[in-house]
Amino acid sequence: MIPDFLAPDPKPTKVVKPGEFQFAVAALAHDHIYGMCEALIEAGATLTHLFDTDETKIAKFLKRFPDVQVVEHLETLLENDALQLIAAAAIPNERAALGIRVMQASKDYFTDKTPFTTLEQLRELKKVTAQTSRKYMVYYSERLHVESAMYAGQLIERGVIGRVVQVMGLGPHRIRAHKRPDWFFVKEQYGGILCDIGSHQMEQFLTYSGAKDAQVLNARVDNFNHHQYPELEDFGEASFQGDNGASSYFRVDWFTPDGLSNWGDGRMFILGTEGYIELRKYMDVGRDTTPDNVYLVNGEREYHLQVAGKVGYAFFHQLIHDCLHRTETAMTQEHIFKATELAIKAQLMADARAPLRNNTTS
Repeated sequence: MIPDFLAPDPKPTKVVKPGEFQFAVAALAHDHIYGMCEALIEAGATLTHLFDTDETKIAKFLKRFPDVQVVEHLETLLENDALQLIAAAAIPNERAALGIRVMQASKDYFTDKTPFTTLEQLRELKKVTAQTSRKYMVYYSERLHVESAMYAGQLIERGVIGRVVQVMGLGPHRIRAHKRPDWFFVKEQYGGILCDIGSHQMEQFLTYSGAKDAQVLNARVDNFNHHQYPELEDFGEASFQGDNGASSYFRVDWFTPDGLSNWGDGRMFILGTEGYIELRKYMDVGRDTTPDNVYLVNGEREYHLQVAGKVGYAFFHQLIHDCLHRTETAMTQEHIFKATELAIKAQLMADARAPLRNNTTS
């Protein structure tokens, strides 16, 4: 039972009527596109069209969304005036170029993370977003599509733990190498582990701490146990100091063991001046498979709060509202770009300090 003063904000409801906000999908390289689409539809959006060149991926997508019209050319989507947004999960290093085409066609763009893989791409994206006034939105799913993570933001905004002084994130993932596409193992295409899944962690740090920028203090990557894939990084870690004094450390890896009942025991620790929060996002390992466990300690007592099904995902409702009204209630463009910029800077530091090596010694 959640105490009244800790009760989550009311769950969001649909913000548009059927057909009022139409979107299409333009790339199916990563399965995150399914979560992106389902969340937009839950918020009231209408998915109408799909473009991809892979017939197998198209067939799989149509099983989930059978009413979608498949088109043969991307230009068909770009020229469709009824579409307000195009969602895509392209190969990471191709996401920026696709987004630029979408924005130059006067449509908003919603991409999977990581949204770009180089600082050169970022410079071009800043130029195009300024020229077109279109949105380049990003599916930072480890906060935006996780109820405990969204709830933590509500508690911090209420001042429940005081000023946030440190955020520590743990992002383990299960690799399932035999099911991964070829680009997953090519660094130029996936960007490096800190650029890729590290971008989730940076977005959460900026959100929870309120920092607008940060300095990379230390960063490291390595390939400890996947020598057959010499360009894969299976471990990464980095630390930062925010421009408001808050600090961050995160670890990301591809070492989730097969014995775990979930793809990763993702956790977040948020230290404040008047308490702290721990998020056990996807399970409470060894105890309960129920997701969205929040542990809160303040000046009065300890709390264990299970918030699955109680918070919702307000970002997607706000995104639709922002696209229709040209506002920035879901997330600012500056915040979106800064999160991945910092992840890439950490990746560059790690690459410079310890170039990826094939660790063949036992």
